[in-house]
Amino acid sequence: METLSPMEKQLLLILKEREGKAKPEEIEMELVKVMNAASWLQSKGLVKMEERLIKEYELTEEGKRFLKEGLPEKILIAKYDGKSIEEIEKEMGKKEAAIAIGWAKRKGWCDILKRDGKKILVTTEKGKEEASREQEEEKALKLIKRGEAIEEKIASILKRREAIREKEKIERTIVLTDKGWEIVRKGITIEEEISQLTPEIIRSGEWKKKKFRKYDVKAFAPSIYPGKLHPLTQLIEKIRKIFAEMGFKEIKGGYIESCFWNMDALFIPQDHPARDMQDTFYCKKPSTFEIDESLLKKIARVHEDGGETGSKGWGYSFDENEAKRALLRTHTTVNTIRYLANNPKPPAKVFSIERVFRRENIDSTHLPEFHQIEGIIYEEDANFGMLKGILKEFYSRMGFEKIRFRPSYFPYTEPSLEIEVEWRGKWIELGGAGIFRPEVTLPFGVEEPVLAWGLGLERMAMILLGLNDIRMLYFSDIEWLRSLPLL
Repeated sequence: METLSPMEKQLLLILKEREGKAKPEEIEMELVKVMNAASWLQSKGLVKMEERLIKEYELTEEGKRFLKEGLPEKILIAKYDGKSIEEIEKEMGKKEAAIAIGWAKRKGWCDILKRDGKKILVTTEKGKEEASREQEEEKALKLIKRGEAIEEKIASILKRREAIREKEKIERTIVLTDKGWEIVRKGITIEEEISQLTPEIIRSGEWKKKKFRKYDVKAFAPSIYPGKLHPLTQLIEKIRKIFAEMGFKEIKGGYIESCFWNMDALFIPQDHPARDMQDTFYCKKPSTFEIDESLLKKIARVHEDGGETGSKGWGYSFDENEAKRALLRTHTTVNTIRYLANNPKPPAKVFSIERVFRRENIDSTHLPEFHQIEGIIYEEDANFGMLKGILKEFYSRMGFEKIRFRPSYFPYTEPSLEIEVEWRGKWIELGGAGIFRPEVTLPFGVEEPVLAWGLGLERMAMILLGLNDIRMLYFSDIEWLRSLPLL
């Protein structure tokens, strides 16, 4: 009782006077205030809101015309008995004549007879009698105009004639519950209370004379959905912050790259399966890039015989035209190799979070466009243990408690590893890492060890958001987006 507002108490008393139920519009209060009070009382279990779907009808322009001029079939019988169909169509118009004749025949008001090669309208006895009477349709149209109900059968006919349109309305009734009856039987006193303490009330001393309304901290409160960033954007910002705190600088690249920087500079052989049309998006415009001739020759030698790296290379004839082909980048490692080529002197710690593109069939775990988290460290004392430590620190800050590493293979790193985290009792692979091979770094004058990694963003987002389908990240499901907590 002490948590009821004056408006809620007033509504309870009105319901008591009306034997426990009333429609909102019947209550002599502002409708907004009634509904607001009823909503709060419903949340406290004192009233319930009963709803009933009611069909209402309103006249269309055609229906208004029928009321004003009369039904087409009545006009037909009154004016055109014994006339040819040709004459009727000429005067009424073909469409109106067809409607009038159709309904008149359906009602048995007329026949169409052939005389002297012409079709003639002949009124029946029933037609003569009925055409002078007020029809059920006309009665119904008048009732609708007055806002009264009509029978479903006649409504169906009028809808078919496009004379009325149907509207659905919800009729609400506020009903006292057993708990509500218990409260009103005990007696309700309405007295002025202070529900909000203002500077004016304090200055005037009014607060000393009045009672303060008690607040129910357990009472229902409507959910508020303020604007917020998309969960993927939140996650990207969180990752940026973590790497910045760890001393990294962010770098960016372009969506369209050459095979040279995307593949060849990373010592990926030109016959590697990842370079096939079914795995990579190749571009028509631009279809090729110009590559620095000296760099092209240097990388060609690395592929063919290892060049000056001490490697044997891949042992095939390097195709310079293949290296110049344009594609949508398949990984963001292209950003870091470009950075190394332009900044060969250590130390450096850089990262990027950008989109990459692969020809994947869309399903619950694959997308043709997704994000990759890329990073490198290169300095004199960089080593494999440091790489594992950096990755473990990153995933720990992302909220993962159990992290492990497994040996792996990538064409451009040696040694290599995969990072896995535990999720729902299973180990999930989230990315790959390793130390760049000499075939990748030495052609660009980089002599110190380079620790490198490429991590999946969407898969990590699925784990953190509890999703089983990667596509949910890009569905515009407003209810799901609203319900998500801030990351």
